Amino acid sequence: MSEAATARPAGDIVLVVDDSPEALGFLVSAMEASGVTVLVARSGEAALGIADRLAPDIILMDAVMPGLDGFETCRRLKSMAGVAHVPVIFMTGLTETEHVVHALESGGVDYLTKPINLDELNARIRVHLANARRAQSAQLALDAAGRHLLALSSSGRLQWATPQAARLLDTPAAGGQAPEHLSQRVGEWIAAHGAAAFAGETLPLDPARPAGLQLVCLGAIGPDEHLFRLIAGGGEDQEAVLRQQFGLTQRESEVLLWIARGKSNRDIGEILGLSPRTVNKHLEQVYAKLGVENRASAAVKATHVLRLDG
Repeated sequence: MSEAATARPAGDIVLVVDDSPEALGFLVSAMEASGVTVLVARSGEAALGIADRLAPDIILMDAVMPGLDGFETCRRLKSMAGVAHVPVIFMTGLTETEHVVHALESGGVDYLTKPINLDELNARIRVHLANARRAQSAQLALDAAGRHLLALSSSGRLQWATPQAARLLDTPAAGGQAPEHLSQRVGEWIAAHGAAAFAGETLPLDPARPAGLQLVCLGAIGPDEHLFRLIAGGGEDQEAVLRQQFGLTQRESEVLLWIARGKSNRDIGEILGLSPRTVNKHLEQVYAKLGVENRASAAVKATHVLRLDG
């Protein structure tokens, strides 16, 4: 066994997907000797089933297989919440540029041609495992910080979102499909700007309604991964209108604004970093100041003032 292989930390779980028994035997023997746990799938369908039950740390994917090929298998893996973050390294004898591009576009992070060089394979596994863990740690930190952040591909596909952003978009935080209007708008926007980073620019998700949700681009964070911050366009101005109209405090106006946007008490608590009990207390004050008895009536009055339905 090579020095590079034995240097890789033990305990990782590697899923090897290949329809060739010979290739599987070669790779399994090599990696088990280095102390990793190896899962084996001889088809794309089998790989999806395994990944659904037990998320690996990294996936080695044969590109050309009968039935579900490696490209489509990778796309489906990236739509699964539990494995969307797992790096996929393609292995194939195909060397044409279009196949390399196809592998990367389907969600792969790297590409190795057969016959596989074990030193090179193990070096790339180490790099991509380290990158994936750094990215996951950063995402967990962002989740804990309560930021409204999400990452999108150049086609507008959702890579991940913090729970706060996912709630605003009503979409899963990982492995889910972004709302169609968001994917289309972002895809068109990124295509118009080209591959260059365009940090700081703002994209209204609905150009006809500038007071709606907007994305602020924070820049590219990967080969096909763009980081955005989700904001409520005109939110501060709208809160000021509510405060002036109804004599609300700043926090009360924030709660009322989210009520008008159809968010539940739980969602509002998550968005504003408040406990459900605190949200309820603010709502009691809002109802009293608006002269209403329930959230529906409060939402109607706020909507009328803000003309959100216009």
